[in-house]
Amino acid sequence: MKDPYETLGVTRSATEKEIKDAFKKLARKFHPDLHPGDKEAEAKFKAVSAANDLLKDKEKRRKFDAGEIDASGAERPQERFYRDFADGPAYTSHAAQDGFESNEDLEEFLAKAFAGRDQRSQGTFRARGQDVSYVLPVAFLDAANGATRTITLPEGKTLQVTVPEGAEDRQMLRLKEQGMPGYGGGPPGDAYVELHVQPHPFFRRKDDNIHVEIPVTVKEAVLGGRIEVPTTGQPVTVTVPKGSNTGTTLRLREKGIRNRKTGQRGHQLITLKVVLPAAEEPELVEFLQEWQPKNQQDPRKEMET
Repeated sequence: MKDPYETLGVTRSATEKEIKDAFKKLARKFHPDLHPGDKEAEAKFKAVSAANDLLKDKEKRRKFDAGEIDASGAERPQERFYRDFADGPAYTSHAAQDGFESNEDLEEFLAKAFAGRDQRSQGTFRARGQDVSYVLPVAFLDAANGATRTITLPEGKTLQVTVPEGAEDRQMLRLKEQGMPGYGGGPPGDAYVELHVQPHPFFRRKDDNIHVEIPVTVKEAVLGGRIEVPTTGQPVTVTVPKGSNTGTTLRLREKGIRNRKTGQRGHQLITLKVVLPAAEEPELVEFLQEWQPKNQQDPRKEMET
């Protein structure tokens, strides 16, 4: 895995703000929702997300700088990691954690250790298989709406993972008996999948509500009008009230995240941001030069000391 500083294009002395700004810029550039079907953009987005996850955590960043963990966040040399699936999920086996090179070595050790007991009892040693853990990166909209994803294991086996609607970042899913095989006919272990919800270019989640900042023109803000607004589902048309300003908030009822316990949806909160024309508008400039407002306003009055 590439050096996280190099991935984000920042130096090792970069401040938290510089790291955050670099991630936002790259996330907007490579987000899968803006490049549907582009595997290269998807891979780059996963890489910058992983780099940001490591560097924004002060303790992880300290450990990485000290050489205690690698770019994937794995400790050295205590943990052993195998190949990633789709540049994201990590796979671990308890055999490695217990000091064995492989699960076959662990099984052989257990068979020898209990051989005498098995012969005396004329039975077979049975034990539950080891649990395994994975990390699954999930797109923001997939977490909001629910999706099905496939994890490919090191031995080639695949697991179908159902991402529930309204899934949260770092939520842990348990796949019963999808871990390592048992010993002597014992049941398999379980698979635990930790969901890492990727940030979205403009949606933000807070509890069950979705927050989004929507730019509007000066004309739309002053005169009002109908505009199309994206949601986690289909776009909807909303009315911008006359005389709206930057910071004006509109609410779309039940367009947020469905609560997994109550089944009720949160809302989508739209914050308007008035933007000036990108190109020169001589008539607007001329009008403002001649305009004498009836109500004088000092927008910075509250900042006086």
